[in-house]
Amino acid sequence: MDSDEQLKYQIALTMLPGVGSVLARNLVSYCGSVENIFKKKKANLERIPGIGSERADAITNHAVFEKAEKEVVFIRKHKITSLFYTDKEYPLRLKNCEDSPILLFTRGNYEMNPERMVAIVGTRNATSYGRTITEQLVSDLAKYKVSIISGLAYGIDILAHRACLKNNIPTIGVLAHGLNRLYPLEHKATAEKMLKNGGVLTEFTTTTKFAATNFPARNRIVAGMADAVIVVESAIKGGSLITADIANGYNREVFAIPGKANEKFSQGCNEYIRLNKAALAENAAHIAELMGWNADQKTNLKKQYQIFRELTREEKLLVDLLKENGKTDIDTLTIKSGLPVHRISTTLLSLEFEGMLKALPGKMFELV
Repeated sequence: MDSDEQLKYQIALTMLPGVGSVLARNLVSYCGSVENIFKKKKANLERIPGIGSERADAITNHAVFEKAEKEVVFIRKHKITSLFYTDKEYPLRLKNCEDSPILLFTRGNYEMNPERMVAIVGTRNATSYGRTITEQLVSDLAKYKVSIISGLAYGIDILAHRACLKNNIPTIGVLAHGLNRLYPLEHKATAEKMLKNGGVLTEFTTTTKFAATNFPARNRIVAGMADAVIVVESAIKGGSLITADIANGYNREVFAIPGKANEKFSQGCNEYIRLNKAALAENAAHIAELMGWNADQKTNLKKQYQIFRELTREEKLLVDLLKENGKTDIDTLTIKSGLPVHRISTTLLSLEFEGMLKALPGKMFELV
């Protein structure tokens, strides 16, 4: 199957009504591949948990193929990079989030898995205090060799991106729409400059309607791709606090810049510090100290995730079997583990992409 045909199936999967990223992964697990999903009979699809008759109809009638094919043409014409969640280049930090997108679209020149990634977010109504703090924070973070991610929105987001350009820091803007537009339009010139040392990223196709619900979805990518989220300014119910809450759910470090007690756009930060939802940070040194960063220290993200990520019950079971038996074929692993075949395949694939095991000819596997 050529790459365009494979991409068509991947895009079509994201366009299925009622099928989110979690259910999409289950479909791939049960069917063995994306293309197999669309080749299954309706009766077989209905037996997959969470699918049912209506979703099975949407899959088997192939109504999304025409839109998916047009999307492939757009992607190739504009030299957009697509990343499916099983691709080795897919962001490792994001891959470990249960609800992460199954497909990403990117433009630019940046490392998906840098040694250190920080998100800087905040109010769209940045005060002079917020501007000063953001510019100083970004400037001081430069020596720690970080990449900085944000949402390219008004206020703190765009200030962070522009400060990155000034300080030659790679910066990524996550969009709440497809790559056929840029919102807000006033930030287009900044986004174009970011393509040289950073870029833009989205999970949305060009046919996605511009809706308010896209923004929380965008925020989970910002949180999921970062080691730490820094909230510079926020009202008590600011949108950036959604990103902070998601980051806490992903077990990311969250920092908040404190402000005056009676200042509207510091109340959210102060409240999160008070509730221990965020650590107080006044400068880059405070962040580096809590993160355990040394300005000259180099890390290996892939190895960090191998060492520190807690294995799931199924992953641990298979790793233990491979430790005990050495090279083992998938049929033996299925029998000895007692796990369903689709779960075995998915778990082995996950471990392989994280570099913990390797696949050998004859459906054999061994630990690295």
